[in-house]
Amino acid sequence: MDLCLQLFLFLYLLPGIIAQNSEDVTLIVRGSATIAETDDNFVCATLDWWPPEKCNYNQCPWGQASILNLDLNHPILAKAIQAFGPLRIRVGGSLQDQVDYGVGDLGHPCLPFTKMQGGLFGFSKGCLSMARWDELNSLFLKTGAIVTFGLNALKGRNHVRKGVWGGSWNHSNAHDFIEYTVSKGYRVDSWEFGNELSGHGIGASVDAEQYGKDVIALKSILSELYKNSSSKPLLLAPGGFFEQEWYAQLLQVSGAEVVNGMTHHIYNLGGGDDPHIASKILDPKYLSRIADTFRNLQLTIQRHGPWSFAWVGEAGGAYNSGSRQVSNKFLNSFWYMDQLGMSSKYDTKAYCRQALIGGNYGLLDTKTFVPNPDYYSALLWHRLMGKGVLSVDISGSPYLRAYAHCRKRKAGVSVLLINLSKSTWFSVTVRNDINVNIAEGGGIHKDGNFIHGLKRSVSWVGRKILDGSAKREEYHLTGKDSNPLSQTVLLNGTPLELNRDGDIPSLHPILVAGDSPVSVAPLSIAFVVFPNFEAHVCGS
Repeated sequence: MDLCLQLFLFLYLLPGIIAQNSEDVTLIVRGSATIAETDDNFVCATLDWWPPEKCNYNQCPWGQASILNLDLNHPILAKAIQAFGPLRIRVGGSLQDQVDYGVGDLGHPCLPFTKMQGGLFGFSKGCLSMARWDELNSLFLKTGAIVTFGLNALKGRNHVRKGVWGGSWNHSNAHDFIEYTVSKGYRVDSWEFGNELSGHGIGASVDAEQYGKDVIALKSILSELYKNSSSKPLLLAPGGFFEQEWYAQLLQVSGAEVVNGMTHHIYNLGGGDDPHIASKILDPKYLSRIADTFRNLQLTIQRHGPWSFAWVGEAGGAYNSGSRQVSNKFLNSFWYMDQLGMSSKYDTKAYCRQALIGGNYGLLDTKTFVPNPDYYSALLWHRLMGKGVLSVDISGSPYLRAYAHCRKRKAGVSVLLINLSKSTWFSVTVRNDINVNIAEGGGIHKDGNFIHGLKRSVSWVGRKILDGSAKREEYHLTGKDSNPLSQTVLLNGTPLELNRDGDIPSLHPILVAGDSPVSVAPLSIAFVVFPNFEAHVCGS
């Protein structure tokens, strides 16, 4: 199967090696107002509970990457987290609703997960000892990580019928765990209630009315235990797949100011054994389908819970541990970066990638801890793309995806360009919407929608960005040997590799005259920073 899939992927990508052409494109960045805003620490990665026995498609790719057995002292792990300064980490996953916490009177030994026939997801209950929780927090403190912790939301419920659980949540163990956490001074930025129990659920489900009552109980616990703390944690829920009616009911039942963030999961590429994952990633129409989910969640929050915000709590692209042929290769960055760009347009505050380490989709290799290509693309996003999201109008091929944000913590604008084409070079002229004279005819795509009355050749009066003495920064990402299925990514032609001490390499841009077009190679990703871009909303 693996050999056949490799051959299929090679043949699919081969035309881009044989023939290439070029196309001129105009990109207008509207810097007069933001259309959305992310959190300053938008990029997030998960740590999961899966033990080594978690297997799919005749492979068991988790190894020693579980919350319970991960080598927390591995030198690359700390350096990889610290490079983000800080990285948001979500602790959770499918097995979290079977986790007991080794504090107080459990009534049984605190043991790890084991394979169990008939158990949820094929595993027994597991337990997080406070010694292990102490070790995890030592890592979080050392690296400056911002922590979200997913709580067991099935505790105390009864199994009504297949896939459906009823009854109230027993919060005594969670209360003791949170109390211990507060007493130790451990910083948890947010507590998330449950994992994939919403709507139809994955493995188990709880109805929205009961879930709403239970998050009220959790909010009360947090208010009690953090009453003397200078910082109050957020409450997130439900950590499932978006179903409009269920999410709306949760907000209505729980009421104002209870659920701070509505979390949902994204696995829009299908199963990890799908041979069409590569073609899906490079298909702009396919990538755009998920926009409806982001849009509908945004509207649901606006109508039923304007005090709350949207948050992608877990996203791995391909489910069941990802694809061993694609998820840890440069090609996956086209899906990942497009997800970050698209979700941010709909006021998503954070986007948690499954996983920091583990499975086939880890940002770090499960065995060696060496960063995979997606790690570096995530790091560039984190360092360059600020909170303010800008609207863009773009002409030409749909195979060039474009997103723009205010520059991270500095004046100017950062643009993300994703070239999905296997054969076309794009020469991108970036313009500002200030003082633009628009003639009739032609057409430009505004955030994916066709707008009449715009001309591809745009005359422009503002001169700041066109000053030839002004330089912009360019960060071009490509696969090694121009192979998108390479596990090595190049930045401006140089391989991104750890040095002999295991340090994350510096990410240096090339400096280019600000008035020249941006050249984007086939199957490449480019971050372009315009320090002198006239965008009033971005502080310039």
